[in-house]
Amino acid sequence: MPFFLRSINFIYALPVDLNRLRVLVAVAREGSVTAAAESLHYAQPSVSHHLARLETEIGTPLVQRAGRGIRLTDAGRLLASRAEEILGRVDAAQTELAAHAGLQTGRVRLAAFPSALATLVPPAAARFAADHPQLELGLTECEPPEALSALRNGDVDVALTFEHDTPPAHLAHVTATALLDEPLYMVTPRAREWSGARSALATYAGEQWIAGCERCRAHLLFVCENAGFVPTIEFETDDYVAAQALVAAGIGVTTLPGLALVANRHPGVRIDCIPGDHRRVLAVTYGKPPPPRPVQALLDALEATITTPVWP
Repeated sequence: MPFFLRSINFIYALPVDLNRLRVLVAVAREGSVTAAAESLHYAQPSVSHHLARLETEIGTPLVQRAGRGIRLTDAGRLLASRAEEILGRVDAAQTELAAHAGLQTGRVRLAAFPSALATLVPPAAARFAADHPQLELGLTECEPPEALSALRNGDVDVALTFEHDTPPAHLAHVTATALLDEPLYMVTPRAREWSGARSALATYAGEQWIAGCERCRAHLLFVCENAGFVPTIEFETDDYVAAQALVAAGIGVTTLPGLALVANRHPGVRIDCIPGDHRRVLAVTYGKPPPPRPVQALLDALEATITTPVWP
């Protein structure tokens, strides 16, 4: 039987010692037995013992010698990846069970992309704190792919993401709630004169472009291709403040979403709304509704405080 199937059977069909899975994940994350032992506050022989027992139960080597250290085999990397997801789900299940048991305290963890964290999250966080002082809110800044990965692994409870077309069907077992549609803008130097329709992307076919995160870049390439050209991307930054400063200095042109411009508007740029182009902001949770009560409380705060901004 292939290792992939054996590992699945091992995890789901046999009694699993979660400590051994945690040890394997720590070794994969830290890169050595010694560092894994320190992070787990275990003795080094204990880590080695757990790895040996796990290899015996799996029936295949998970680590191999590499000079004075060790590295994971292909089987070890596969199992570590799956173990990380499983451990995250176990931790999330414990949180959910605690909530359903009626505990009056708890922690809800939210991951959000930068412009949402600067605009949508603060009023929602204030509302959440006022309505539920017994609950703690943790905030993490990350782009949608990392936020969805953290959600899958159980590191966060709610992920604020965006999609230019459809909800994240590529991530199974999630529930996505649409919160807001935001327009996209062409951002150019204020001091320069242009002929033609400023909002038409084809006007800027010969310019140097500034691009951001992987998802935004993919959308930019798509819309530029539809406009009949391939943009020359010379500069990369996920920082919408830096992107505007570069544009104002005449270094290049870019596109930015409405929330980024609501959060910060550089006086040296001109913006023009791109007709028919927008992206949808989503609140994504793991599993089918209803979510745990603390998570639902945060979703309620987001929906209660998010209104359509006065777009620039």
